[in-house]
Amino acid sequence: QVALTESGGGVVQAGGSLRLSCVASGRTFSSYAMGWFRQAPGKEREFVAAISWSGGRTYYGDSVKGRFTISRDNAKNTAFLQMNDLKPEDTAIYYCAARPRDGAYYYSDKAYDYWGQGTQVTVSS
Repeated sequence: QVALTESGGGVVQAGGSLRLSCVASGRTFSSYAMGWFRQAPGKEREFVAAISWSGGRTYYGDSVKGRFTISRDNAKNTAFLQMNDLKPEDTAIYYCAARPRDGAYYYSDKAYDYWGQGTQVTVSS
């Protein structure tokens, strides 16, 4: 069992940056692949980024490539999402997620077993 807690959301102007954190409970964080998803009002949950157990492989959704960076610190049981050059269309609730396996379907929310409560990111124009 893993409990995830996100933080770092807020209100920022377009072009600004935010860094989201996701702290996981338990001692097996390094055994979980991590992902970030987001959901805007009236829209389906969208894949943002994912990272492998070791951090050696990262994946990004097309809409955030080149602007967002996912990383992790296994010693601190924490995953991060650095978001730069934010746009109003990035406004959403951002969720981190964990799964005890790596590899395929990293982009699918159905592939993740554990979810945080979400943190709101609002980008003003």
